[in-house]
Amino acid sequence: MLQQILRDMYIDPDLLAELSEEQKQILFYKMREEQIRRWTEWDKNLHKEESKMKIKAKFQHNNSKHIEWLRGTDGEVWVWVMGEAQGDKPYEQICEELMTERARYQAQKEAEEQWKQKEAEIEKKFRDAMAKEKARIVAEKWKVEIEDRKAAKLLEKEFQEELKKWEDERRRGEEQIRQREELRAKELYLNLKRAQLQSQRNENDEQEWQEQLRKSKAADEEMKHKARRARAEYHRQSLRAIQKGKVAGLSNLFQNTNISNGQESHQENSIALPVKLQVPVQKIWERPPRPTSKDVIVRWFKKEQITQRAGLEKDSGQIAPWFHGIISRESAEKLLMNMPEGSFLVRVSEKIWGYALSYRHQNGFKHFLVDASGDYYSFLGVDPNRHATLTDLIDFHKEEVITTSGGELLGEPCGQAQSPPDFSMLFQ
Repeated sequence: MLQQILRDMYIDPDLLAELSEEQKQILFYKMREEQIRRWTEWDKNLHKEESKMKIKAKFQHNNSKHIEWLRGTDGEVWVWVMGEAQGDKPYEQICEELMTERARYQAQKEAEEQWKQKEAEIEKKFRDAMAKEKARIVAEKWKVEIEDRKAAKLLEKEFQEELKKWEDERRRGEEQIRQREELRAKELYLNLKRAQLQSQRNENDEQEWQEQLRKSKAADEEMKHKARRARAEYHRQSLRAIQKGKVAGLSNLFQNTNISNGQESHQENSIALPVKLQVPVQKIWERPPRPTSKDVIVRWFKKEQITQRAGLEKDSGQIAPWFHGIISRESAEKLLMNMPEGSFLVRVSEKIWGYALSYRHQNGFKHFLVDASGDYYSFLGVDPNRHATLTDLIDFHKEEVITTSGGELLGEPCGQAQSPPDFSMLFQ
């Protein structure tokens, strides 16, 4: 889907509305890079054509050997003297016209300068009038605030709260990155504080306090070492996956912990439905450029996605509790309304050949498009990792955030709220 957008340099407005602000910025950045690449290629070709034309002109000039003069009816070289031929204007008249034209151009230029000065004066008067009007409005506002001190204090308090809210929103991205280090620093500070208070109560416990301090520092160093080793391992695995040309991401690296608990929860929430993986032989399926109707989407899912086990759990083969059918954004938000933060569901998209992941966060909802037009699954414009199956993508982002700025970590899946389930038509 991203390659098609960059090739056509066009994105449908409905599809653009589905993207978040971060996805839009990344997509526009990619389109700008493609424009620069095309212009650079065009400029190189233009320089090549100009070089060829210069060489050709130089070759033709070197081959010219003589000059041929234009001759009149009498056979002599034709000569024209300005002002003496029939119909020519006298030299004085030509000079007069040139001076008239030059004077007219100079007058026009001076008139334009005068108009610019006049326009600047008008604009200055307008600004002064606006400043006076604004000062008058501010003065009246202060009079009202003097009459009602309580209202003024309440308004100021609301303004400060709003300002603080925006400031917190701006710093939230940086705070999320430093959150783990800050939590560890607070924990270490509390340990040191307790040790210090204990040492003040009993000076004989100095040796014990030193031992506790040493253990705290050793534990902190060990945690930092583990974090650095995990980051290095993740980076190494990413580079090796790219070099080998793997389609799947690194979701298996983060599935070693809490496997038994995760399997039990999936088995409790999953819906056991018979899935027929055998599709009758029909005409060759030709996928349109975009989904046009629900029937086309259902046919696409049966032709391409069932064979890739989309929406099915790896171990049990049952339909995952987070998988839903062709439902709208509003229906997804209604299902997630009373769910805790981190809850999510995956629905079949009506905009692209793929899916939409609806996520419940603290202040509302977020929706991410999942591109499934190729032989892999990846978030459109957000996550560069490619996953072999849809389940791999979901399992990977249960351990790793979708975006660093938002910190979206998949938590509790949102199941069905009706019977039969909304995905029944996909597996019939």
